Amino acid sequence: MAAQAISFDYSKYNFRDEVQPVYVTRPGLSEEVVDEISRLKDEPEWMRRRRLQAYRIFLQKPMPSWGPDLSSLDFQKMRYYVRPTEGKYRSWDEVPEYIKRTFERLGIPEAERKFLAGVGAQYDSEVVYHNVRRELEKLGVIFCDMDTAVREYPEIVRRYFGTVVPADDNKFAALNTAVWSGGSFVYVPEGVEVEFPLQAYFRINAANMGQFERTLIIAEPYSKVHYIEGCTAPIYSTESLHAAVVEVIAMKGAHVRYTTLQNWSTDVYNLVTKRSFAYEGATVEWVDANIGSKVTMKYPSVYLLGRGARAEILSVAFAGRGQHQDTGAKAVHLAPDTTSRITSKSVCKDGGRVTYRGLLHVAKGAKRVKSSVRCDSLILDDRSRTDTYPYNEIQEDDATVTHEATVGRIGEDQLFYLMSRGIPEQEALNMIVLGFFEGFTKTLPMEYAIEFNRLIELEMSGSVG
Repeated sequence: MAAQAISFDYSKYNFRDEVQPVYVTRPGLSEEVVDEISRLKDEPEWMRRRRLQAYRIFLQKPMPSWGPDLSSLDFQKMRYYVRPTEGKYRSWDEVPEYIKRTFERLGIPEAERKFLAGVGAQYDSEVVYHNVRRELEKLGVIFCDMDTAVREYPEIVRRYFGTVVPADDNKFAALNTAVWSGGSFVYVPEGVEVEFPLQAYFRINAANMGQFERTLIIAEPYSKVHYIEGCTAPIYSTESLHAAVVEVIAMKGAHVRYTTLQNWSTDVYNLVTKRSFAYEGATVEWVDANIGSKVTMKYPSVYLLGRGARAEILSVAFAGRGQHQDTGAKAVHLAPDTTSRITSKSVCKDGGRVTYRGLLHVAKGAKRVKSSVRCDSLILDDRSRTDTYPYNEIQEDDATVTHEATVGRIGEDQLFYLMSRGIPEQEALNMIVLGFFEGFTKTLPMEYAIEFNRLIELEMSGSVG
C-alpha cells in the first residue's frame, strides 16, 4: 500500500548524458586555470584582473570552522570549467539534441510555453539556451546570461558586480568571483513591472565538477520582478561543488522576489552566498527551498538601507539520510522604519540533520524597526537532529523583535485519525508533511508548487518502517 502512494519517478532528475564536452579545464585550481577561463570567455581586462585578485583572496581565506563538515571537499580534484557546446541559442530548435532532451525531461520548454516571461538554461558551466519575450525587450528589460552582460552591458555590470557580495566576503564568494561562469543578469527599468516570472535552470551533468554561476539583478525605482531558479544533478560516487553568488539590488520602491527550488543530488556540496540591498520603500522577498545536496550552507540576506524597506524571507529544508541542511536567513536593519519577517520550516528523517542559522541586526539609528523570526522543525525519527542558532544584535531600544521556535514529531493521534478514515500510513505521513510546508507552497506558481509536493513525496518514500 505504501509503495503505491508514491508514484513519482526520480529518474526525471537522476540521469546523466554520456557526452563529450567541447572544452574542459584540467582538474585543480591555480592562477593559470583562472586566467584560462577568462581567456576562453574573451573577457575585458578589468574582469580578468578581478578574477585573479579574487583567486588570491581565496587562497588566504580560511575554510568555515563552524557548521557542517567540509573536510572531504578537495578543491584540487574539481574541474572548474566545462563547456558543453560551442554556442548559445535563442531558438529551442537550434539547441543540440542531447541537451534539448535533458531540459525537456526536466520540463523547461513546457514551462516556458505556459507562463514564463523568460527562460535561461545552464548546462555545466555555460548557459546554452536563453529566450525572453519580445514585449519585455521593448520595455527595456534585460534578461541574459552574465557572460553576455559583461560583453554587451559592461558599464552596468562593472558598476554593480561585487558591490553586494565582495570577493573578500567569504572563501566561497572569493572562489566564485575567481572562476564564475554563466548565471543570470536581470535589469528592470524604472516603473516597469514584469508580469510573469523569469526562470533560470541550472544543471550539473559532469562528475567532479564545480558550478559557479553568478547572478545579478538590478530593479530600478518602482519596478517589479519575480525570478525563479531550479537546480538538479545526477548522482555520482564522487563529490561536486555548487558555489554560486547572487546579488540583488532593489532601488527605491522596487519589489523583487527571488524563488529557489533546489534538488541537487546527494553528492553535491551546495555553498551559496545570496544577498540583497533594499533601498527606501523597497521590498525584497527570498523564497528558498532546499531538498537535495549532501551539504547545504545558504543564508539569504537582506540589507535594509532605506527608510521603510521591507524583507520577507521564507526558507524550507528537508534532510534525509547523509544530508545536512544548514540554512537560515539574515536581516540587517540599517535604516529607520524598516521591517523584516523570517520564517524557517524544516523536516528531517533517516538520520538527516537540519540547522537554522540566522542573524538579526538592528543598527544604531535604525529607529522603529519591527522584525519577527519563526522557526518550526519536524523530526520524523530518533536518528535525526535539528538545531537552531539565532543571533540577535539590537542596538536601538525601540525595536520590536520577536522570535519563536518549535520542534515536534508527528503525533500518533494525527496518524490514527487519518488511518481510521482509510488512508494508508505512508500516504498519511505524506499529507502531514505536505501540510507542514503548505505556507511555502502557497507562495509558488502552481506548476512549481506541484513539483515541490512531488519532491517531498519522493523524499518521504519509504518512511514507514
